[in-house]
Amino acid sequence: QVQLVQSGGGLVQAGGSLRLSCAASGRTFMRYAMGWFRQAPGKEREFVAAITWTNSNTYYTDSVKGRFTISRDNAKNTVYLQMNSLKPEDTAVYYCAARLTDYSFSKANEINYWGQGTQVTVSS
Repeated sequence: QVQLVQSGGGLVQAGGSLRLSCAASGRTFMRYAMGWFRQAPGKEREFVAAITWTNSNTYYTDSVKGRFTISRDNAKNTVYLQMNSLKPEDTAVYYCAARLTDYSFSKANEINYWGQGTQVTVSS
């Protein structure tokens, strides 16, 4: 089992920044890809960013490229999402995700474990 505990998020004005963190515990000796999804009210959960364990290769959905940065600290079993130049359309509940292989992902059905979710609200 892997437990993912998220922190960060909150309310920010458009153009502002927030950082999300996700600490993994449990089967952390395994190498696995991690990342973030988000879900706005009335919408499906969508992929935001992912990072592999090996080489820390990163992947982003087009709408956040150039504004969001995903990173990880393998020694701390923690993944981060730095969100800059936030827009009202970034408002959603953000979920940390882990896939028990070291291949990136972009679909929710590829995920083995989820964090508890954290609200990000961007006001205009």
